[in-house]
Amino acid sequence: MQLTRAADYAVRVMIHLAGLPLGTRASRSQLAEAAECPEQFLSKVLQSLTRTGLITSHRGNTGGFELPAASTHASILDIVEAVEGPVHLNVCTACDNACSRQSWCPAHMVWERAQEAMVNVLRNTNITELAQQVPLTVALKPPIEFPKWN
Repeated sequence: MQLTRAADYAVRVMIHLAGLPLGTRASRSQLAEAAECPEQFLSKVLQSLTRTGLITSHRGNTGGFELPAASTHASILDIVEAVEGPVHLNVCTACDNACSRQSWCPAHMVWERAQEAMVNVLRNTNITELAQQVPLTVALKPPIEFPKWN
């Protein structure tokens, strides 16, 4: 199983926003640079995060995206599910009776334990804790300057 690029970028954006002072807004282009993500692709990710209330979007000259106080303790699971929906290792972990083999399949319990472990790790990791681990040199790196064409 592998998470999508969208989920990865969403986590990167949320960690970046969690590292900013509360109430600070970042533009889509700033977030794209911080997440090392194409700006157009990031638009869909930002829409998902806004729709679920994990971030707030503001329009206008002072617009941008910010992390509401309630989202400072968002878990990685919250973020991934905002972008991808519920995460399941196997169809048989999605719900009871999802697979006709559940009652006797020797692998079912392995999938259940792995699912539980994965969800617990993602649920118990929050973005504020991760943002505090970003080295100061990375957090304060100067913006990328592109050569000017004459």
